[in-house]
Amino acid sequence: MIRVVLVDDQPLVRAALEMVIAETDDVEVVGEAGTGAEAVRLAAELRPDVVVMDIRMPGMDGIEATRLVTADGGPTRVVVLTTFDEDEHVYAALHAGASGFLVKDMALDDILGAVRVVAAGDALIAPGVTRRLIGAFIAGRPQWPGGGGHAPAAAAVAAERLAAITGREREILTLVGRGLSNTEIAAELVLSIATVKTYMTRLLAKLDARDRVQLVILAYEAGLVSVSA
Repeated sequence: MIRVVLVDDQPLVRAALEMVIAETDDVEVVGEAGTGAEAVRLAAELRPDVVVMDIRMPGMDGIEATRLVTADGGPTRVVVLTTFDEDEHVYAALHAGASGFLVKDMALDDILGAVRVVAAGDALIAPGVTRRLIGAFIAGRPQWPGGGGHAPAAAAVAAERLAAITGREREILTLVGRGLSNTEIAAELVLSIATVKTYMTRLLAKLDARDRVQLVILAYEAGLVSVSA
């Protein structure tokens, strides 16, 4: 059973999600919060598998709440649920530790599917959002409290981190950065899916990345994938 905490300052949003979840056999809502501070408290108390996190909330916002929920490296993963076109703060969640990025106009069943994906240990970004989100992040266009856009030194830091990986791992990281799934990478390189999964595990360990989202960011920062591509 996947244990979920719903965080949104709009009760109707939480109610809609809870209604859909109530009809499933593998997901249950174990807590609800209307503020970031309450979300952090519930995550620490209940240790859910997934927190579905809104961004704009009174007091502590979803970005800071996400950072605090994921800070201890525990099993709880965060899915950011936001109105993408209106909320630039979603970019900051990339470094706050979120494992998923969804938009509120997605079908509720698709949001539920994303919760399952993230709970299984993978990362997910809403279809159509990936390149726009990461491209803008790397280009440094978004701004958020506590920092500016992409730091000029990020490329050098990324290159240093990539020094630890092999040529084949670099090749796979490039394909991950292009948005290919494990199945697509296997077809591209004529490898078995099991082999690709092994490489993915090594990349996550060597690059100290939490999930696939962070690997994509690193591929952009290191110049393996360009925004224009």
